[in-house]
Amino acid sequence: MARKMKTMDGNNAAAHVSYAFTEVAGIYPITPSSPMADYVDQWSAQGLKNIFGTTVKVAEMQSEAGAAGTVHGSLAAGALTTTYTASQGLLLMIPNMYKIAGELLPTVFHVSARCVASHALNIFGDHSDVYACRQTGFAMLAETNPQEVMDLGAVAHLAAIKGRVPFINFFDGFRTSHEIQKIEVWDYEDLKEMCDMDAVAAFRQRALNPEHPVMRGSHENGDIFFQHREACNSYYEAVPGIVEEYMNKVNAKLGTDYKLFNYYGAPDADRVIVAMGSICDVAEEVIDYLTAQGE
Repeated sequence: MARKMKTMDGNNAAAHVSYAFTEVAGIYPITPSSPMADYVDQWSAQGLKNIFGTTVKVAEMQSEAGAAGTVHGSLAAGALTTTYTASQGLLLMIPNMYKIAGELLPTVFHVSARCVASHALNIFGDHSDVYACRQTGFAMLAETNPQEVMDLGAVAHLAAIKGRVPFINFFDGFRTSHEIQKIEVWDYEDLKEMCDMDAVAAFRQRALNPEHPVMRGSHENGDIFFQHREACNSYYEAVPGIVEEYMNKVNAKLGTDYKLFNYYGAPDADRVIVAMGSICDVAEEVIDYLTAQGE
């Protein structure tokens, strides 16, 4: 499948792919994720349609905590909702993330991963923000470069819709979010073709509605609470298979070779780097150099 080539950075790529699957965006800007929300806001104002034939409704709040609350409420009302954040902004979303995951609401948080301020503010890169969210119940998918952000951003959205487990889709802040490359861009018709519309319909059926009331946000004692906590295990056990399924669909369309983990280098290597993020492209160059030297 031939795709159009465009020059853009990682934030633009994430915005392009997320817009397709988004009906509502709850946003609050924080460096280096702000351009993602900005692009979505601009495209919405210009009338760009998502794969459902609607423009994205953008709600800019007064903090990241407000943005996360907007995402939670909007999902509960049956609208596919997305947000974009990083660092301290992501940390302010954590309370809502537990609820969103606990209620099996299909969202994707696109995160341009950035150092969390401790003794000092630091706007550059590590993954301390996404690591702080590992126990919230969100699945996590990482990308190496803008092309991967474009390709695998779709996998995060498609898997969240089908599997009901929400995703943090992340890439290195500044290094990938602002790295400009000429990449292949998704056509929205291809994304629509891969989307499980039955799962979308089922999500809408579960929306809060006074015509068929359900109880949410109850209070439970430990005996019942932990049984219900275990009840979501089947959804989590299914996630790797669902992600792999959509990676294979992407591979079939694009001729790529995306897997849950990709191995690169000598089959009989005696030294291995396990890595995610923008280091991977650099590591491949080093591997090529060293194996050419006979290492």
